[in-house]
Amino acid sequence: MSEALRLAEKALFTTSPNPRVGCVIVQHNEIVGRGYHAKAGESHAEVIALEDAGNRSEGSDVYVTLEPCSYVGRTPPCVDALIKAKVKKVFIAMQDPNPRVSGQGIQKLKDAHIEVDVGVMETEAQLLNIGFISRMTKKIPYVRAKLAVSLDGKTALHNGKSQWITGDKAREDVQYWRASSCAIVTGIGTVLQDNPKLSVRLYDDARQPLRVVIDSELKISLKANILLEKPLLIAYANDKQKKLHELKALGIECIQLDDSGKVDLLALLKTLAEREINEVWIEAGEGLNGAFLKAHLIDELMIYYAPVILGSEAKGMFILPAYENLENKITPILIDHRWVGQDLRMRFKLKG
Repeated sequence: MSEALRLAEKALFTTSPNPRVGCVIVQHNEIVGRGYHAKAGESHAEVIALEDAGNRSEGSDVYVTLEPCSYVGRTPPCVDALIKAKVKKVFIAMQDPNPRVSGQGIQKLKDAHIEVDVGVMETEAQLLNIGFISRMTKKIPYVRAKLAVSLDGKTALHNGKSQWITGDKAREDVQYWRASSCAIVTGIGTVLQDNPKLSVRLYDDARQPLRVVIDSELKISLKANILLEKPLLIAYANDKQKKLHELKALGIECIQLDDSGKVDLLALLKTLAEREINEVWIEAGEGLNGAFLKAHLIDELMIYYAPVILGSEAKGMFILPAYENLENKITPILIDHRWVGQDLRMRFKLKG
């Protein structure tokens, strides 16, 4: 199963919106077939592994990281292929989280008198597809917020300048997480201050994530770098700047999600889930970070601490209401920490 998970990771940047799935076929304690699902519409992991194994599939043990599909989608059901190959036993890391199909593939294998063992390295498989699970079960993507901060918890100077607080290795690491995400979300403040492209640059095989700008009043400059590349989506509340027509003329998709003059963040995440977005990566300033955190819409914080001090007048990580007592404090759970070049990367899971 470890080998199947390793194979599944090969499609980390390419398989969205489908889950990352790997498969290994074993005959007499020897791996005779390997496969992984690379892109939506292409063959699934089980089918590729069966083709790799050839006539050695009959009577074999199959290790697959996700319950084999039992329905006709862009490709035929993998369960049928396993049954036709006359495999003996199927080890499954985790059930399909899609409530419409969960358990059906397992039952179909059992009905064909194929042994099934579910839950082998389940935790590792769930982490690999944490965004897909979130979309299937909660109807919103899994949300990570990235912050590059100084030792005194500041994200930018008082004038908004923030390039670059962290070092080269940390920025390379950010590229990895951008590439593995389905959408990158930022706010209009970051666009106006830094004029970023927010594209994936270090991985040639990666598909470009959907970039989303939250711009309540459509203040974005028509010459902004982020407008130069697709796919792009602008979420707005009102057209106070009278730019909607011009943006649409440039081929930019804009959606109105008004919540009392601000963009409705939960509605945005639901919309992204409907568009089959599994994982969202936020790169924004203290205002948008605070809004997402206040709304309990961040699943994970990715904080890169740089060995610099920016001073008390610099901008912080979140704009949040003042708390009157410690009972209101937010207490994330540390799940990982490591050095990335000169910077310390700390990952926190948010409760609930």
